[in-house]
Amino acid sequence: MFSALVHLAATAAALLVVANVVPGIRVSGWKSAAIGALVVGIVNAVVWPVAVALTFPLTLVSLGTFLVVLNALMLMLVAALVPGMTVSGFIPAVIGSVLLSVLNWGIDKIF
Repeated sequence: MFSALVHLAATAAALLVVANVVPGIRVSGWKSAAIGALVVGIVNAVVWPVAVALTFPLTLVSLGTFLVVLNALMLMLVAALVPGMTVSGFIPAVIGSVLLSVLNWGIDKIF
């Protein structure tokens, strides 16, 4: 339980880093980042597997590159659901999702 809370806090911090580095992504504060981290976890657990299954042929043809697009769409979905979090376009969503993925990979390696 404690590990999950630490991971949630680290993901919230990663969202704030992404918002400060990528122009076009805005997170209004820690509260929005914490809610965003929780919604990212829920979206990754529920929506992501369904989306990957539905777009498998496109992912196969693109040799997996379409997963980056899918990740960006998931970040845009999270921004639409979380008050205080905005993504102003598709390109910032792609850059932000790649950066967030790299940061989450690092968080997973640490914890």
